[in-house]
Amino acid sequence: MADSSEQFDVIVIGAGIMGSATAYQAAKRGKKVLILEKFDFLHHLGSSHGESRTLRTTYPEEYYSSMVIKAAQLWEEAEAEIGFKVYFKAKQFDMGPDDDKSLLSVIDNCGRNGISHRVLDARQVFDEFTGRIEVPENWVGLVTEMGGVIKPTKAVYMFQALAFKNGCRLKDNCEVVDIRRDTVRGGILVCTARGESFWCKKCVVTVGAWMQKLIKQVSGVVLPIQPLETCVCYWKVKDDHATKFTIESGFPTFASYGVPYIYGTPSLEFPGLLKIPVHGGRNCDPDDRTWTVAPSALEALREWIDGRFGGLVDSTRPVSTQSCLYSMTPDEDFVIDFLGGEFGNDIVVAGGFSGHGFKMGPLVGKVLADLVIDGETKDVELNHFKLGRFEGNPKGNLKEFEDQVNALFY
Repeated sequence: MADSSEQFDVIVIGAGIMGSATAYQAAKRGKKVLILEKFDFLHHLGSSHGESRTLRTTYPEEYYSSMVIKAAQLWEEAEAEIGFKVYFKAKQFDMGPDDDKSLLSVIDNCGRNGISHRVLDARQVFDEFTGRIEVPENWVGLVTEMGGVIKPTKAVYMFQALAFKNGCRLKDNCEVVDIRRDTVRGGILVCTARGESFWCKKCVVTVGAWMQKLIKQVSGVVLPIQPLETCVCYWKVKDDHATKFTIESGFPTFASYGVPYIYGTPSLEFPGLLKIPVHGGRNCDPDDRTWTVAPSALEALREWIDGRFGGLVDSTRPVSTQSCLYSMTPDEDFVIDFLGGEFGNDIVVAGGFSGHGFKMGPLVGKVLADLVIDGETKDVELNHFKLGRFEGNPKGNLKEFEDQVNALFY
């Protein structure tokens, strides 16, 4: 195996949103950084591609709201540095049965976190959105001001460009097959399928749906991260109504609690189309997936669309779909921790973002850079994200409300 003569302070494995933001943060602090990507840069095989992700502060878990607020500031700082926009602001609208434990916890957390919000009954929902959204009489709605759409592929490019601007080396189509201690020089050796090896002081592994495979291969540790295949669906707004569902018209990003949990974005990336998927999927091997939408999910979406938009959105079939991968932990909380064992604090693992991490990408990148540079972070309390939470408790963090992501419709 050819040994590269170059040595790096930090090597980041995985160039999705988390890895790209980490590389940017570390390079901006003057570190010599290399980022390695198994596939093409900006590929559509993982979790960081496509045209929209939602940003919202509304969470059943109290600790995520403050993270999103910090991340929103970092999105805007990065936009100012690069000179173009990836984050498009809108209101966020959450809805669901008035006895749904998750939604009630979301509302309670808005009060706890000082997030400006309004709780609406069915009639008030109809008036708020001038008939564009309808809910049953036994449902409530929650309006918050901090919502919006992030353009993911463009956002990943932004952080890669900023990392490059700050001196980071970027290599794609470069699969990592081994990570090991350098017994001669100390530090870490990262070895690729192309026969190269690169030396670094610290390493960050953030490879999305491939986390369990790679970490098991290099350390024997089995991370509790399950890849899940989901499919995004776009639905056509009926003729003469398309402008009613844009951000400019005041249409929000939205989430619907209950079974199934459904979310969506205003018409932005594709004029006249709304993104409305089920927040769920089927367990999969990331290297062997179906690329299709399950018929049961489509039927649930049709019924939901018919009941929410007053007949203004065509529920016959989605006009476009796109496959995507989630990386699920048992409690749907992130994994951000030192790998430990023989690697001690020299390898940081970050994964299991469970279908809701993209919006926090800039903050996660800052935290990961903190961990490999300073050994700690002051931005986020990491106890909820430690690997040790699964020791003796395979379900992880205890919660008193329902899971948001489910496989019931697959």
